[in-house]
Amino acid sequence: MAGTNERVAAALQGLAHEASTGKDGMCVVRVAAGDAKECIRRLKERAGFETNTFVTGVDRFPKSPRHECHWQFMSVEHADRVRVYAALPGDEPKVASIVDLYPGAAYAERECFDMFGIVFEGHAGLKRLLMPEEYDHFPLRKDFPHHGIEPDRLYREWDRRRCERAAVSDHSEIADQ
Repeated sequence: MAGTNERVAAALQGLAHEASTGKDGMCVVRVAAGDAKECIRRLKERAGFETNTFVTGVDRFPKSPRHECHWQFMSVEHADRVRVYAALPGDEPKVASIVDLYPGAAYAERECFDMFGIVFEGHAGLKRLLMPEEYDHFPLRKDFPHHGIEPDRLYREWDRRRCERAAVSDHSEIADQ
């Protein structure tokens, strides 16, 4: 792993970061949220990490900063991996999207947004992936209200709107006759 750590250190020279080795022996880099995209760009261009293997969030509630974004990258050429962590300050966590660097990260960023509420600035299609657009919660946040969510509310609202549209459509067909 010394080769990975040296390659990463060279790629990130001049960029504020903290490098360490994780419990699993993988190189881990911590950066400020505002430096995350530049860090990731350098890892791709200078250190050969050409594949993004995941993007996810972590909710550290009640700690502050509460949210973190985690990325993992792989180098096929060097047969190694690196993780990047960035703490996201504030109640509305935001970080730059990496979709322009790694197009395959688009769905992972959407899932992270959907489950944690982390906004990926610059993501052209950032919208819910698993939950309905109108859903008011982020299910993987630690303050997610496990009790008291009315699971059928969204379905009933959708069904009501569907029935209203069908009734309007039926009236217009009758008027056309």
